[in-house]
Amino acid sequence: MSALHVRNVPEDLYAELKACAQREGRSLSAQVIILLKQALEQPARSQSEVLAAIDARRHLFNPQKVGAPSSTELIRQDRSR
Repeated sequence: MSALHVRNVPEDLYAELKACAQREGRSLSAQVIILLKQALEQPARSQSEVLAAIDARRHLFNPQKVGAPSSTELIRQDRSR
């Protein structure tokens, strides 16, 4: 089996990977292999597909229904400071 060495892993990412491995009852190496497999199994999407998915979700969210402030109003408030 091949070996893969990864350098300069940020401490916070390493800690998160280690904690995830512990939660799943796996070694750190086994957890990283599973995450890499999952990442590679996801179908690659083109930029236009990603943008279309974002646009489709945008129509599902109504800020007024959840009491979110208007972005226009927030910008006005910020500029008036």
